[in-house]
Amino acid sequence: MIRVEIIANNSVEENVLEALSNTGVGKYYTKIPRVHGVGSSGPRMGDPVWPEENFVLVIWCKAEEGRIIEEALAKVKEQFPDEGIKLFGLPEEDKEPLADK
Repeated sequence: MIRVEIIANNSVEENVLEALSNTGVGKYYTKIPRVHGVGSSGPRMGDPVWPEENFVLVIWCKAEEGRIIEEALAKVKEQFPDEGIKLFGLPEEDKEPLADK
């Protein structure tokens, strides 16, 4: 299992979820709806100066599914190159999981 995190501007949330749904991946996720921070696309603070906000999807999946998620997200990024869409993945570990034994 790997952990995939998608951090993106709220304006593309529907597009990201649709891309995942259309490819049949990322069916099970945790969504953090309001995320503030500063990335390469600029500040997203949800305040009067920097009003935009991001969301985060955390997905645990097999590595093969992670690659499909990466491809689906790349297509969304092509459509919206200036919206701040990032994908991060943590590689598989050789250790036993702490839960679900």
